Amino acid sequence: MKKTIVLALATVCVLSVNASTTTKKDSVNPNKPVFTVIKQNPITSIKNQNRSGTCWDYSTLSFFEAEILKATGKTYDLAEAFVANKTYMDRAIQVVRLHGDCQFSQGGSAYDPLFCIQHYGICPETAMAKTGSQYGDSLFNFNEFFNVMTPYVEAIAKSDAKKLSPAWKNGLQGILDSYLGATPKQFTYEGRTFTPKSFAAYIGLDSAACNNYVSFTSYTHHPFWSAFAVEVQDNWRNPLSWNVPIEDLSKIIDNAVMNGYTVAWGGDVSEEGFTRSGLAYNIDMKHNKSLQGSDMARWLKLSKTEKRNYIDSLGCKVPEVVPTQEQRQERYDNWQLTDDHGMLIFGIAKDQNGKEYYMVKNSWGETGDYKGIWYMTKDFIVANTMDFLVNKNAVPKDIRKKCGI
Repeated sequence: MKKTIVLALATVCVLSVNASTTTKKDSVNPNKPVFTVIKQNPITSIKNQNRSGTCWDYSTLSFFEAEILKATGKTYDLAEAFVANKTYMDRAIQVVRLHGDCQFSQGGSAYDPLFCIQHYGICPETAMAKTGSQYGDSLFNFNEFFNVMTPYVEAIAKSDAKKLSPAWKNGLQGILDSYLGATPKQFTYEGRTFTPKSFAAYIGLDSAACNNYVSFTSYTHHPFWSAFAVEVQDNWRNPLSWNVPIEDLSKIIDNAVMNGYTVAWGGDVSEEGFTRSGLAYNIDMKHNKSLQGSDMARWLKLSKTEKRNYIDSLGCKVPEVVPTQEQRQERYDNWQLTDDHGMLIFGIAKDQNGKEYYMVKNSWGETGDYKGIWYMTKDFIVANTMDFLVNKNAVPKDIRKKCGI
């Protein structure tokens, strides 16, 4: 898997997003936010998942790259294809065990890379061979890949055979290796020979270190200060997330960022307030008092792109809704709050009106007005979080005490 920026690992530079602490005012759109950075933590280069449903992979490996950078000052480019290869095999095995009564798809959660590193190790990007899904392109394209693999897995899972042979795993591994590249058993990096497990230990991610990471969410259908597996299809390994009140979501993220940590965030970016220009607001036009009668009628007739363009034009003057615990639960229960994207929160900034935003690294290449970085208001993040992964040392002490971590 190649990246938007491909550099030798020894010389990969840490990304400096918005080198100045303040963005410039836009003469065309006076409402465009002018950001002043409050806190910004080092991250690695912007990647591009291209036509693949692997945001969970990219965002979480970016998280671990940032963890290593914080701990050692060294920059590594970890191989998303290694994680995908191991994860899709594990997921196929579960689908077969359950006779197809669960979903086989490209998606995943932040726990999947963590599980992979803890159980299989990891390798640098340079240790993975060029893959079949990159023929004719430098980026992933999973269209053909999953068109081949999904029917294969479903055919095995729904087989009427009384006994399965182990041969199906060999066939599936051949598909995975053809499209993702074979995972190396051994490789050389900076003059040293490693296995994936020994390399994980070398960069500070051995099995014990992987126990330092915890997940949080906020819903009312489970007791607060207890852990449960968030009920979404791509949370197929059923890892546990600590359930905290809504106000503690931003409290944890703020504490993490201000103390030099990043956060692997998973949530909903299908909302109209998430724009392609690099902004995200918790906007609810149905509750906006300025849209009544004919104005509301016009709004409802606009396409999704037109709505996002309108939101971009409002910029820092977009009216936001303050999320509540009840709204989060209602949207989750009625399928409005979905688990459709993974990103990396690494900073906090404020606009010219004092509104605070999280600085969030995306995996769509250097797109948008901020070259692959999104400025997402705190209200948007709190409203649309499904769950997030963070170093337990980044969690406020009072919350850690209540959770017992």
